[in-house]
Amino acid sequence: MAVAASALKAQQARMRIIAENIANADSTGRTPGSDPYRRQIPVFSSSNVDGATGVELARVAQDTSDFTQEYDPSNPAANAKGYVKKPNVDPLIETMDMREAQRAYEANMNVIETARDMNSRILDILQK
Repeated sequence: MAVAASALKAQQARMRIIAENIANADSTGRTPGSDPYRRQIPVFSSSNVDGATGVELARVAQDTSDFTQEYDPSNPAANAKGYVKKPNVDPLIETMDMREAQRAYEANMNVIETARDMNSRILDILQK
């Protein structure tokens, strides 16, 4: 159960990071030519959990892929040619990542519920 709980915490952190990416998908820089929001990526590592191997969020890395550019001379972040750097966040990819994290979270919840049911049945057997 402790391993599944560590996975729940990791997936919860992953969903928070994905939500931040989606929220900033249209965030441009504040000054002409400045960089916009850069997509964040969760990096996980193994951890010792009650003598077993669990998972934890090790750090949050930045996606180093290139920014896209959009012609919008009225934007305050536009460069001298009228182009604005847009974040390297693809809402479709973020949505798919969020769904995958939700499924992993649900799977670990099922593990905890099954383990709890098994413990309850063992107690029932021992009481008889």
